[in-house]
Amino acid sequence: MIHVCFGLYDKTGSYSKFTGTAMLSIFENTSADVTVHILHDDTLTQDNRDKFIYLAGRYNKLVKFYNVEELCPDKISEIVESAPGVKNSFVSLGTFYRLMVPAVIPPAIDKIIYLDSDIVVNLDINELWQIELGDKVLAAVPEISSYKTNDSMKYFFPLCEEGIVKCEDYFNAGILLMNLSRLRNEEDKIMDGLQARKHCYKTYYDQDVLNYCFSNQALKLPAKFNRFSQYVRREKEPLGKKIYHYAGGSFGLGLGANMKDFLNRLWMDYFIKSPWFDTEAIGRFYDTAHAEYQKGMINLSAAMSGKIRAFMTTEENLETLVEKFSVKEYEEIILVKGGTPVQKIIDAINISRNEKFFFIMFPNFPFKILKEAGLVEGEDFLNAYDFLLQEEIMPFKSYPLIKAL
Repeated sequence: MIHVCFGLYDKTGSYSKFTGTAMLSIFENTSADVTVHILHDDTLTQDNRDKFIYLAGRYNKLVKFYNVEELCPDKISEIVESAPGVKNSFVSLGTFYRLMVPAVIPPAIDKIIYLDSDIVVNLDINELWQIELGDKVLAAVPEISSYKTNDSMKYFFPLCEEGIVKCEDYFNAGILLMNLSRLRNEEDKIMDGLQARKHCYKTYYDQDVLNYCFSNQALKLPAKFNRFSQYVRREKEPLGKKIYHYAGGSFGLGLGANMKDFLNRLWMDYFIKSPWFDTEAIGRFYDTAHAEYQKGMINLSAAMSGKIRAFMTTEENLETLVEKFSVKEYEEIILVKGGTPVQKIIDAINISRNEKFFFIMFPNFPFKILKEAGLVEGEDFLNAYDFLLQEEIMPFKSYPLIKAL
């Protein structure tokens, strides 16, 4: 029996469809027996609970539910006290439920796969299940497989920047193979880690806690077991047998409404087979996507009022940028070479700050440093990748004004 676990916090009742779609993708791609364990709170509605039960039964699989508000009230209180910012963050309290897996899952189960809900399992989950953990506490995909260099890792992950965790050891916590036999003896260590990082949270919350505690006790998994959609798109990877992670949430990064994009189509292929797919879901999906796109365009228009567009990219991305953004001959493109100091980029933006609005296109750019230098995202610059998949843009036939940094 393969055991899989999800954490679910569903304040509006609309997030369960993502967990359900991830479940369905597992069932579609394996003939093995699977039990899905859902750690939830009082936000799980009876209707969504019934849909999970129906979905599992349809594939002859099992699903079990654990109300963490009833089973772990003290731990939840401690989490909220340690990370009060989570209430106003883009992540939800549910992201911490993975920390409760060892305490909640029955003792007879000594291994489990934890999955975020914003994923599609486009391979046989048995591949991951069969990996031997040995004496490792867990197994996960290192973030370095996406970020490639230590310098880019340090820009984004506080534990790496502070030198507490080696860049090559820092892992993503969205997909975990958990050794429950070991983790059940580490409950105090996890809660101590939560306290140790309580004043250091920036973005990654529970992921930082797990890395703080276990980065040197984790087995490194191949990237195919946690492949982020944004990097698949940027590196133009073909569809494969992988677990796709739609983290990012915005068009061009996470999950979008553009069905010309193969990753969006892949998620939709699974979603339409789920109990959550109906005429109301179609309407909500379209209305939400259209409203967000309109809002983004309105905000962008206001930010660019009185300014002209300018662009920064690498030579490798030049052709894509010119085509996708219909760059005009009078619009400037600045080519940034590898190893260019970030300060030089900051200076280039500051020179024309009140006249130009910069779209920046190259992977893993340290936008954090631009903000620290006083530049404002949405007023002075934007990540050009965010706009690549929003709509078809007519290509421009000739190259515009180009200079190099």
